[in-house]
Amino acid sequence: MKVKVLSWNIWVFGNFKQVADFLRQAEADIICLQEVQADDPDRDLIKYLTGQGFYCAFVPVKKEWGSKVWNDGPAVFSRYPIIKKENYFLSEKSARAAVRADIQIDDKVLHVFSAHLIHTHQQQSDVQEEQGRNLISHLTDSDTLIMGDFNATPESAIIKTLREKFIDADPASIPTWSVYPKGCPTCDPQEVNIRLDYIFTTPDIRAANFKVQASKASDHLPVSAFIEF
Repeated sequence: MKVKVLSWNIWVFGNFKQVADFLRQAEADIICLQEVQADDPDRDLIKYLTGQGFYCAFVPVKKEWGSKVWNDGPAVFSRYPIIKKENYFLSEKSARAAVRADIQIDDKVLHVFSAHLIHTHQQQSDVQEEQGRNLISHLTDSDTLIMGDFNATPESAIIKTLREKFIDADPASIPTWSVYPKGCPTCDPQEVNIRLDYIFTTPDIRAANFKVQASKASDHLPVSAFIEF
């Protein structure tokens, strides 16, 4: 079976119309998004994509950014039925989460995780490593797809650990961030020159045609691949 998968941090400040247009044209079968907002009627991606025929699993987490509290989180959207959902809260401090969707595709069940770890300005972080360990503890050994914004570079401890057990769909580590300097006032990025977004699979799944795609809708670029299992 061959399906197209896509992951994208759509950014709480992202352009909703451009995000929606891109996702419609992408024609992906399974989409993992991060920073999907739970309580903004003007940016209701869940309503939009379920209206396009997608099934959904979603876990919002309240977090403080500056003086504002955001209620957003990772989500999985699938053109195939989601038969089971699980939410995982990865740390008490600097709360972040992952969501798991078990997707029925013909006679197979694919375990899909969408994750979003804390941003550390590309520095070592005990909290991020705790979040990564907790995520890994929930991952299954086969028929598993892990996608998301790990906010971690290829040299980080969490990515090195994931690569020991799972297959990185992009071993070349093409940069995915940041399209806009305001993606992080602390980092003040001036170009897309850092990789933070990943697609991982268990060894029984083959990933091909990995792409970092072009969009101005978010500070992150979308990543996609075709998987066969």
